[in-house]
Amino acid sequence: MTKEIKVYMESQTVLDKEICELLAQTIDEEMKDAESKIWHAHPVWFLNGNPIVGFSKQKKGIRLMFWSGADFGYDQLNFRGMKFKDASIFYNHVNEINLEDLKLWLKKSREIQWDYKNIVKNKGKLEPYK
Repeated sequence: MTKEIKVYMESQTVLDKEICELLAQTIDEEMKDAESKIWHAHPVWFLNGNPIVGFSKQKKGIRLMFWSGADFGYDQLNFRGMKFKDASIFYNHVNEINLEDLKLWLKKSREIQWDYKNIVKNKGKLEPYK
């Protein structure tokens, strides 16, 4: 985990910090080959430069977002983006996190990816990642 992500988590309230720490630890364990960094002001993990998963503090709680999650087929990821293929879940307490689900979603994020890395090059058109 990068120093910047640790700083991000330290800036959260005690309850939110617990959520962030569990999410970051689990993502790091399940996606050892992913690059992690602060991107657009929150922690994001990338595979081959393509954003896969990240989390951020929002009014509804800590938002765990999968960039290609709309195609995973899981009802729990019920906050869908309007323009792209992202899907999210919000947490307000660490006990709400189902680690089995999280690990399943992380596995699915390797199998199903949309090419956000090249979206500008593709003139805004989102295509499957090759």
